[in-house]
Amino acid sequence: MKRLKTILLVFLNSCWGLTVLAQNTKPKTIASFENFPKDANPTEIGKRLSERFMTRPHSTFGAFKATPPTEITYPDACAWYGALTFAKLTDNKDLSQRLINRAELLLNEEAHLIPYAKDVDRAVIGIVPLEVYNQTKDERFLKVGLIPADEQFKTLSPEEYTKLPVEIRNRYAKGYSWHTRFWMDDMYMITALQSQAYRATNNYKYIDRTARQMIAYLDTLQTPNGLFYHANDVPFYWGRGDGWLAAGMAELLSILPKDNVYRPRIMQGYKDMMKTLLKYQDKNGMWHQLLDDPTAWPETSGTAMFTFAFITGVKKGWLDEKIYGQAARKAWISLCGYLDENNDLREICEGTNKKNDRQYYLDRKRITGDLHGQAPMIWCAMALVK
Repeated sequence: MKRLKTILLVFLNSCWGLTVLAQNTKPKTIASFENFPKDANPTEIGKRLSERFMTRPHSTFGAFKATPPTEITYPDACAWYGALTFAKLTDNKDLSQRLINRAELLLNEEAHLIPYAKDVDRAVIGIVPLEVYNQTKDERFLKVGLIPADEQFKTLSPEEYTKLPVEIRNRYAKGYSWHTRFWMDDMYMITALQSQAYRATNNYKYIDRTARQMIAYLDTLQTPNGLFYHANDVPFYWGRGDGWLAAGMAELLSILPKDNVYRPRIMQGYKDMMKTLLKYQDKNGMWHQLLDDPTAWPETSGTAMFTFAFITGVKKGWLDEKIYGQAARKAWISLCGYLDENNDLREICEGTNKKNDRQYYLDRKRITGDLHGQAPMIWCAMALVK
């Protein structure tokens, strides 16, 4: 008995020592993400961008127009999700509550603005109520958020199936979402929604099916140099298009369980892309409207998405800190220089459909304050303070 008591005492002392060690262990400091210039402080920039989002009405695909929108689509959802996460990470309770109060309207007087999930652009609004649920555990938000997540992979009725284009039917028959169109933008939209559903429910089906979906996009669109064409019939490395995939892979890998069978393939695709992106970053830290064309204009929304992917990779230990950390730092500081006095980002490519025409991409309008750019800037701040 005396020997048993001695063993138990040693065990308890060991546990106490481990507990003290855990309590006194600080997160690893990443030199590249410390001591930013005053005008590039991520906590301050993230707060200003989130507050800017709160001052604005809902947009129409990221553009603020005189006519009130009839639905809330992906640029708003992406900015809203980023602001919610940033406020939580920085313990800004006032900002968090105002963002949640705004989401509360989606359950009542603004419920009509939640669109039917007929495509990825409209389904992704589900990330907002799901993030609110993850923070508050309010079941009302879970119910609303899961509707588009489940709709995205639902079993189609014979009538619905016959209305699909033939190529979509073939993809659906292989077990992919009926939203599958093989545009690279999709793999942020689908990934963000299904990953949030997994976080909210801990139901493995959500994360497993989006990982499988990601591999289909990797196999279809990724080129040997690691970058992606805008679509399988549009062979151009469009900046923001590639940015959606970079951000989507970073987000998915952050949540995807380490033992998931699809993880090694996605990680390889991610690292291949990051390696080539380094080669196309210009001397000021920016990436261009067409990534492989140094004469194309530096574009901020794609640059912000690549910066987010770099920051995430460095913090997770997937990417070399000295190389990618410095590249991310340079990009972030450069991006902050594109913010105007209203906290609106300049040089954002306007909303862009696909077209097999190089000049089409080069001639896209450069706009200021559009949520296509505001959103990934918030993600960068979010990633830096995490």
